[in-house]
Amino acid sequence: MAMIRNQRRHRLVAYSLILPFVAIFALVFAYPIVEVIRLSFTNATLIGGGEWVGLQNYRELLADRLFYTSLKNNGYFVLLTVIPTTAIALGIALMVQRLSGRLQALALALFFLPYILPVSVVTQIWAWMLDFQFGILQPVLELIAGKPVPVFKNPHWVMPMVALVTIWWTNGFNVLLFLAGLRNIPQDLYEASALDGANRRQQFTRVTWPLLWPVVALVLTLQLILQLKLFDQVYLLSEGGPFNSSYVLLLMVYREAFQQNHGGYAAAISLVVFLLIVTVSVLQYQLLRIRGRK
Repeated sequence: MAMIRNQRRHRLVAYSLILPFVAIFALVFAYPIVEVIRLSFTNATLIGGGEWVGLQNYRELLADRLFYTSLKNNGYFVLLTVIPTTAIALGIALMVQRLSGRLQALALALFFLPYILPVSVVTQIWAWMLDFQFGILQPVLELIAGKPVPVFKNPHWVMPMVALVTIWWTNGFNVLLFLAGLRNIPQDLYEASALDGANRRQQFTRVTWPLLWPVVALVLTLQLILQLKLFDQVYLLSEGGPFNSSYVLLLMVYREAFQQNHGGYAAAISLVVFLLIVTVSVLQYQLLRIRGRK
């Protein structure tokens, strides 16, 4: 009997510890997902029940040219950011690792500082530096293009510039991840390879890269998820223009929900974006795991 009572007591303690997490999870994650799925099959406004329309919202979405434009722009942005961000962060981490003491701390602080800034501050800084009339970076653009360029009003320049802003803003966190990975590599391996006559390039390809690959896979996956959720920078810098050249999926959700008051249609787009992010990120992570085993 005493053993049964102890088991019941342990179960009660375990349930009491798990219950807060389950309640919060159900409130902030499970319930919103179920509600979005329900709304996506209705013609509801942003606030209201609406009528059941079945797959009508999804049929309209598949026939909406703006959806395909947004999907293309998201894909273009992923190409501009995910691999370049990872490569730049790895290069910075390798350089910072060679420093020591206060100089290393200073360099790390300088690279990490943009990451802690709010997106509104980041976009304001870059909007000022790239301003068509008095931006301090306009002379650089003039050397490249041969004339001043209103980058956020030019369909050819807007997405690369948003990508540049994003890389500058978010790269500090990736640098920290790579530094943590580099510091976990035993120095004995470098000393042994040096005794065998390996130069720095061979040390990187035969020691650093294989042992750092799990961190590379993690950074690539996190970047893919983050860049597919692009919204803030585009909304603040270009509002989807010009000519929908920076119009992305989450901006489409925002406009349908909060400007057009099409809650059901916006829910359908949100669910498609959610499934897209889950599918692409899981697929990429599995491919990277397979690559890491070779």
